Amino acid sequence: MQITISGTDILTLNLTPVTTVVEAWLTQGTIANQEQTIVLKINFERAPEDPRELSEIPEIRLWFVRLDSLYPWLVFLLDWRAGELARYTAMLVPHEFHRSEGIQYNPEALEIFVMQKVFVLTQWLPQIGIKSPAKIKDMVKVLGYELDDSFFQLIGIE
Repeated sequence: MQITISGTDILTLNLTPVTTVVEAWLTQGTIANQEQTIVLKINFERAPEDPRELSEIPEIRLWFVRLDSLYPWLVFLLDWRAGELARYTAMLVPHEFHRSEGIQYNPEALEIFVMQKVFVLTQWLPQIGIKSPAKIKDMVKVLGYELDDSFFQLIGIE
C-alpha cells in the first residue's frame, strides 16, 4: 500500500494521508493483516543543487517524529523489504550518510530506538492477536540486532 505524502503535508504536519489508511484498518479490525505493507512516498520539492537526503531535511524529520508519536508501532506496518524500516529509522535516529558506506546510524541512538520499538511492539502485538515475539525478532535483525528468547522471558513474553 503506497501512501503519498506531499510537501504541503510535511510543512503543515498533516498526518491525514497515513491516519486515513491506518484508522480504517483499526476500525475494520484488519490491522494485524497489514504487516509490512506500507510504503511512504514522499513528494517534497527541493532545489536541484540541494544535496541532502530526505532524512537530512528537518521539516521531514519533524513530520516523522509526529507520526511516530501517534503510531509508535507503525514499524510493524512498513514494508521492510522495500527499505521502509531503514528509511523510517533514519528519520528518527541521528545518522550520517556516506556515499560509499551508506547510512551510518549513531550506535547509541539506534540501540535506544530499537529497544523502544521492542517494548512498544511487545505491548501492542498481543492486543491485535499476535502473541509470538518472532515478528519483533525479525524486525531487530533488519536493523542489525539479535534478541535471545531469554530476553523475552525476562519481560514476560513467551
